[in-house]
Amino acid sequence: MRKLFSTRYNPAAFNTALLVLRLGFGILLAHHGYLKISNFQQTQGYMMDFMGIGKSATAALVIFTELFCGSLIIIGLFTRLACIPIIIMFVVIIFKVGHADFFGKEELPIAYIIPFIALLFTGAGKISVDNMISK
Repeated sequence: MRKLFSTRYNPAAFNTALLVLRLGFGILLAHHGYLKISNFQQTQGYMMDFMGIGKSATAALVIFTELFCGSLIIIGLFTRLACIPIIIMFVVIIFKVGHADFFGKEELPIAYIIPFIALLFTGAGKISVDNMISK
């Protein structure tokens, strides 16, 4: 019960929290990417033509970001680097697709971007492939 009200820094709890954050949001994001790649024709249909590169290229970039970068986040490999395309994707969704409707339609993408910004600052933590490589 004391740990619930403790304000002390605990490295083990911090690293476990980063693992839970990575696994939770990485699995959610990778699952979205898997659904998009398994229904690529439908995915192309509702994608916007981002910067004139075409709907199929935009869909491929989104699938790469969600599936590949999401998988890197899950295992904790190149975590900070993998967060960058994810954050860029969500910024485009929030501002270009949703027209910055922060408390309306774009509430969910904003909720998704926050943990990836946190992972960009903190890294993967000790329970990750990044940590194993750095030893």
